[in-house]
Amino acid sequence: MVHAPERPVPGAPPVRINLYSDTQTRPTPAMKEAMMAAEVGDEQHGDDPTVHALCDRMAALLGKEAAMFLPSGTMCNVVALNTHCRNGDEVVAHETAHILSSEGGSHAAIAGVQIHPLRGPRGMFDADALRGAVRARTRYAPPQTLLEIEQTANTGGGAVWPVEVLNELTGIAHHHGWATHMDGARLMNACVAAGVPADEMCAGFDTAWLDFTKGLGAPLGAVLVGSEEFIGRAWRWKQRLGGSMRQAGICAAACLYALDHHVGRLADDHANARALAAGLRQIEGMAVEEPDTNLVYFDPTGTGMAPAALQAALLAEGISVSALGGRLRACTHLDVHAPMIGEALEAVRRIVRH
Repeated sequence: MVHAPERPVPGAPPVRINLYSDTQTRPTPAMKEAMMAAEVGDEQHGDDPTVHALCDRMAALLGKEAAMFLPSGTMCNVVALNTHCRNGDEVVAHETAHILSSEGGSHAAIAGVQIHPLRGPRGMFDADALRGAVRARTRYAPPQTLLEIEQTANTGGGAVWPVEVLNELTGIAHHHGWATHMDGARLMNACVAAGVPADEMCAGFDTAWLDFTKGLGAPLGAVLVGSEEFIGRAWRWKQRLGGSMRQAGICAAACLYALDHHVGRLADDHANARALAAGLRQIEGMAVEEPDTNLVYFDPTGTGMAPAALQAALLAEGISVSALGGRLRACTHLDVHAPMIGEALEAVRRIVRH
């Protein structure tokens, strides 16, 4: 049975410190003002000037020819894979990639592709693993069409793929005639953490996208970039999937505001994540992964407390964390401030102690 999303438990205390996900961020008052002031038109008809401004800016930022505004990052992946691939093709990705774990089987159901999962630590793999996945081109094997990489690697702890590794991997893919696609859900977190411009980070990729609803704090929206020819073909999939919109400039304005005001401050989220990890590491028995960006994975089993029990106890105190892969995840973002980190750490210490 497929369950509906969870709703707040009646009588549960309100969430005071939301470390569940950066998708929980809410637009700031200034972002709302920018949205209300946006010039709008019919996006599907090509008449929304704010959407055009966002797409032009994103194409330049990521170093590509053209861009497309879509409601969500998942739709960016679905549109991209359907445009790159044909039924029966094979996509190579990490075994924990979002396209495998969190998109409802859409790539099998809609694109009719299979995904070849590669292993590697922290949600990443190396050149040897990729070379080992290359199949001989025979009628027995599925055509390998696409290399997909998620930057940052979510279940890898928000790990940042080094740009030199990305360039090596995309070079191998292009040598074998594959296209390359970057799932850039937290791309700007990676760019800020590594000190690498977005166009340099995406240089080896034929297509990429950026999500505005995570650390950048917009209420919805993601932008897919690629060549003029690719985006032109991708528009048919946008139409088929219901991704064409009307007065979408209201939402595009939030994304433009985020580019102007919320990119540099991602470093604050990374600092808060490091502070949280350092505090958790001081608790005896707590296993903590060092964060590259804004995701802190930790396992309290060594303290004598199960992850689910600690998650529930924290929620009872109004502190929300998520559970992924048998461990807990705390995600810092623009609605989490430094004093909240100290308060969350004190709650964990108290719960584990008692």
